[in-house]
Amino acid sequence: MTELFTGSSPATLDLLLRRRSSSAKALGAPGPDAAQLRAILQAAARVPDHGKLFPWRFVVFEGAARGAFGAVLEEALVARNENVSESLRRFERGRFLRAPVVVAVISALSDARPIPEWEQRLSAGAVCQTLLIAAIASGFGANWVTEWCAYDELVTARLGLGPQEKVAGYIYIGTPTAEVIERERPELDDIVRWWNG
Repeated sequence: MTELFTGSSPATLDLLLRRRSSSAKALGAPGPDAAQLRAILQAAARVPDHGKLFPWRFVVFEGAARGAFGAVLEEALVARNENVSESLRRFERGRFLRAPVVVAVISALSDARPIPEWEQRLSAGAVCQTLLIAAIASGFGANWVTEWCAYDELVTARLGLGPQEKVAGYIYIGTPTAEVIERERPELDDIVRWWNG
């Protein structure tokens, strides 16, 4: 039986308060090795999940698979517009080469129990965020993006998505090659209200 952690972790809170996404185009080698990636994915799979449905799964792109999937992206792009420029075709071929590892988080609705779709989709979003945090806590940079290829039917068919599945996000993981600049954040007093009846 796993012991429940009930202590404080100032380092975790500090990481959350400083967390910042790296640009997907500024993530180079090295990426996580097999053991590191497994730990990152295990952390991501521990998110809240009403009904214990595990309504998500992962598709990992490493090595030559990134370029091979780039050919799928180019094919889908041309299917949308056969007159697309060579520079844009080249960009799509290299899209997944921007980082050493790309993880597609697939939101996979389950009807095994009557859990609302919204809650299952939110659980997949929690997987994406936890994956980001786990990657950063492991010493890497990471970025969660969707972009057009999360919604394209040809792309999702090549990913093997079923009728109740959607891409929740592509998580790019690698070593930052540029300084990660802080961005503007909301003022807490502008977004927090205390309900008083």
